[in-house]
Amino acid sequence: MTQPSATADATDGATATPTANDRLAAIDIGSNSVRIVVARAVDGGYQVLDEERENTRLAASLAATGHLCPDTMAATIAALRSFVTMAQGYNVANIRAIATSAVRDAANGREFCQRIQEELGLKVDIIPPREEGRLSFLSVARAFDVSDKAVAVADIGGGSTEIVLAAGGVVEEVYATRLGAVRVAEACGLTGVCTAKQIDGAERHIDDVLRRHARKPPLAPAMVYGAGGTFTALAWMMLGREGAGEDATARGYRVNRADLNHLIADLARMTLEERSKVSGLNPKRADIIVAGLMVIDRILKHFGVNEVQVHTGGVRDGLLLTMVESSKTSGRALTATERQEAVERFAERCGTDLPHARQVAWMASKLLEELATQLEPSLGLRVSDKPLIEAAAVLSNVGYLVNYDGHHKHSYHLIINSDLPGFERDDLRVVANVARYHRGSRPKQKHKPFAALGVEDQERVAKLAAILRLALALDRTHQQQVNDVAVKVTKSTVEIAIRATGDAEVDLWAARRKVDLFERVFGRSVEFVVTP
Repeated sequence: MTQPSATADATDGATATPTANDRLAAIDIGSNSVRIVVARAVDGGYQVLDEERENTRLAASLAATGHLCPDTMAATIAALRSFVTMAQGYNVANIRAIATSAVRDAANGREFCQRIQEELGLKVDIIPPREEGRLSFLSVARAFDVSDKAVAVADIGGGSTEIVLAAGGVVEEVYATRLGAVRVAEACGLTGVCTAKQIDGAERHIDDVLRRHARKPPLAPAMVYGAGGTFTALAWMMLGREGAGEDATARGYRVNRADLNHLIADLARMTLEERSKVSGLNPKRADIIVAGLMVIDRILKHFGVNEVQVHTGGVRDGLLLTMVESSKTSGRALTATERQEAVERFAERCGTDLPHARQVAWMASKLLEELATQLEPSLGLRVSDKPLIEAAAVLSNVGYLVNYDGHHKHSYHLIINSDLPGFERDDLRVVANVARYHRGSRPKQKHKPFAALGVEDQERVAKLAAILRLALALDRTHQQQVNDVAVKVTKSTVEIAIRATGDAEVDLWAARRKVDLFERVFGRSVEFVVTP
C-alpha cells in the first residue's frame, strides 16, 4: 500500500494543456504545513495540475512564546519561494495565498505576512476561523452528497479545529476552537508515551472546549465528515491494519468510534520511534497523532455520532472552488438582477416557498419606498435599503430547513454563513438580523448579533424588521391575494391601503396583530383599509 500525498477531490490533470488564463493556484499556510495546489478551471470546477507540501511546523513555538520563531518562518518562506516558482512555471494567472491559525494567533503574524510580500511579491490573506470552516465545507459538499441531511464537518489543523454544522447542503453554524493537533499535544503532554492520567486530562480538556464553544444542534448530525491531515492519517492507518492493497484510497473511508478508540489506545502506549513505523502514518506526524485522534473521538461523542467519514480535500479545495466561482464575474460587481437571483437560488435550496417570498419582498419594498418618501428624514429610513429588505424578505423563512421551532434564529445563522454574492459583509449582517426579527422578540441589546452592530445599523434593523413583519402578515395565507399597497402618513398615524383580488380578511387579521414593533419604532399607530 502506497500512501499518496494529500490531494484535492478532483481529476488528475497533469497531462492537460490548459490555456494560461484558466490556471489557478491556491496556497494554504497552516500551523503544521504549507501546501499549494495548481489547477485549471473547467466546467464550474477545477482539474489538478500539480501540488506540493512542506512540513514547516510554523506554530512550533507559538504556545510558549506567542510568536512565530525565526527558524520556522525561514522554512516557510523557503517553501513559499519554491511554490511561487512552481506557479510561474505553469504560467498561473490567478494565485491566492491564505494563512490560518498559526499566523492568525501570532503576535508577529501580520509582520510575517508583510515580509512574505516584500521578499516574494506574494500577498497573504489571514482568514478568520469562520471563513476557514466555510472553505472546508465547500470542499466536502463538492465531494459528497450532503443536500438531504444534517451533517457536521470537522477540519483539524495544527492550531485550531473548525466545526461546521449544515443542513440540506447549507451552512448554519461555524465553530472555531483552539483544539489543533499540535496545540492539544503540547498542552496535554501527548507527544510521547501517554499515561492514563494524561489521556483522562486530555479528554476533559477537549470536552470542556467543545461544551463551551460548539453548541449541539437540535438533532444529531447524520454524519461527521473529517478534513485535514489527522483524518487522512486515520484512514491510512486503518487501511494499513487491514492490509489494504496498492489501489486503496483514503477518500470516503469510514471509521467508527470503537475502532478509533482501539487505535488511540495502541498509539498512546508507543514511543515516538515506534509510532513513526506505524503503517500509513507519516513519521513527521507521530508526535501529534494521538492528540489529533482524541479530538476526533471527542467531537463524535459531543455530537452523538458513532462514525466519521474521511475527506481527503480541505481548505485549499474550497479556496479553488471560490476562485473559480469568482472568475465567472471577472471581478465586476453583480447587477441587481444577478444579486436577487443569487438570493432566490439560496432560498430555493433551503426549501422556501418562492411565490410567497417574492410577494412579501415586493410588498416590503413598496412599503419601504412610500414610507421613506413621506416620513421625516430624521427617522433615517432610506429607499436605498430596498435590496436589503427584499433579500431579508425572501430569506426570512430559510430557517425551516433546520427546525420549525426558533426558525427565525436559524434563518439568521444560515444567512450570515451564506457568503451571498453581491452583498458587503456589513450589509449581510443587516439582512441576517432583519430576517431574524421577522417574528418573535423585538431587537434587544442582550442578543449578541444585534448588539454587535453599530448604532445606525441597529436602528436600520429595527425599522426594516418592523416593515417586514407587516409584509409577511399581508400574505399570511400564502395566496398572494394583495395586489397593491399604498401608504399615507400623518403626524400620528400610518394608513396602509390594500387592494386584493379575493377575500384578504385573514391576511388583514394577521397584519393587525403584527403592528406592535412598527408602532414602537415609528411612533405612529397603524390603520389598514381595503380599497376597491
